This record gives sequence, C-alpha cells and structure tokens, in this order.
Amino acid sequence: MFENLLTHTDNRIHHIIINRAGKMNALNRNTLAELHTAVYDALNSNQVGGIIITGAGEKAFVAGADIAEFASFDSTKGEQLARHGHRTVFNMIENSSKPIIAAINGFALGGGLELALACHIRVASNNAKMGLPEVSLGLIPGYGGTQRLTRLVGRGRALEMILTGDMISAEDAHAYGLVNHVTAPEELLPAAEAIMNRILSRAPLALTAAIEAVNASTQNNIDGFETEIEKFARSFDTEDFKEGVAAFLEKRKPNFQGK
Repeated sequence: MFENLLTHTDNRIHHIIINRAGKMNALNRNTLAELHTAVYDALNSNQVGGIIITGAGEKAFVAGADIAEFASFDSTKGEQLARHGHRTVFNMIENSSKPIIAAINGFALGGGLELALACHIRVASNNAKMGLPEVSLGLIPGYGGTQRLTRLVGRGRALEMILTGDMISAEDAHAYGLVNHVTAPEELLPAAEAIMNRILSRAPLALTAAIEAVNASTQNNIDGFETEIEKFARSFDTEDFKEGVAAFLEKRKPNFQGK
C-alpha cells in the first residue's frame, strides 16, 4: 500500500514504520503524504486504539528531512512547505484523538525529532541521538521544533539545542524531559508496547478527553481549565464512566466499550 512505510496492527496497536533505511528514514514529500494517510486511516479505524511510530533499521528513527527536495526553495515555497507539514502531519499527530508513541531508534534529527515531539509520549533506545541542526543549513526548525521542544525542556535548554545545532544523547534527553524512558535497543518496541497496552486498558473516551485537555494547556486562545471542566463533566454521561464505577465497586476489571 505504501512506498515508504510499513504498517501493521496487533492487538489494537497500529505500528507505523518509516521504511527508508538507505536514506536514514529521511522525510521526503512522499513519506510525509504517506504518514498523513497512515495516521488518518488509523484514527478512523475501530480496530486501532493507539499508534506507535518508529524507523526501519537500527541507525535512525528519522535523520531529518530530505534536503535535496527544498534546496532551491524561496520564502514562498518554504512557507508552503511548513504550513502543509504542520496541517497534514505534525499537528494532526499532536491533536490525535488516540495516543501516539514515538519509539526512537537511533538518530532523530531535524524533522525527525519534530515528528517525535509531536507524539504524545517518547521512548528512546540508549544509542539514540537527538537534535535540531537546522541552523547549520541557514534555517530554523519549521515543523514545530521551536515550540514543542521549548514546552518540553524549557527555554534555556531549547535555545541551547537549537542555536548550537548539537545532538544530545538519550540519557541527556531523558534528564531534560524530552523523552519519557530510555531502554536497550532490543527492548525499545516491547517497552513502547507495554506503555500503550496500559493506556489501552483505560476508557477510550476518557483518553481522548485527557489528550484534548492537556493540549489545551499549550494554546493561548483556549482556557485549559475550562476545557478540563467541560471534558470532566461530559465524562459523567458516558457508558464507560458507569462501567468504570461499577467495576471499581465490584472489584473487577472494567470492560470499556468507548461509549
């Protein structure tokens, strides 16, 4: 189905593997278009509860964008490139109604780190290297890196990473709060799947509401507290709430239906 992606679903977890290992899984125009389709389809599938995104091979998650594609761009084309990427891929992932985990295996640079930043949770192998090296090309990050990195690690750390363009280790990324967990390479996907399975044992509608409420905290034109109150209140009208309370009182595991 896809030229640059491998996808499969196991036990409600949809795996999206960026499959350009010969190009260090760099994001070209076609790969971004396929990512949009793959994520969109997963979000609209009743068989999918959550998504894990990773890269093919052991060297790279995504080692950046395909620089040759935009080497001749002017400011108009550059703006179109950034706006289209934000709308169709990066913002869609961040605002996904289903949880998305990035399993970072190797280099996550430039657009690759920005892809991981858009995901809700990040797990990295201990050989991963992360950075936003755009200033070395005379650019700045254009797929949300200046905003999402700052939210995660703070202004000082973000500016140091962006202004130097230097890579950081997985251990430093964990210390900065950039990644949630660091594992051995062979444990990366099992660790991501274990986290996702814990998430998917919870009420689906509550997961969506929680993502929306947390995302509202970063948007200047939205009162995050009001969003939380609204989502909290609506939860009381769901069948999942009734099932969750009944299961708690009856001391059994809940059987959520996403209703």
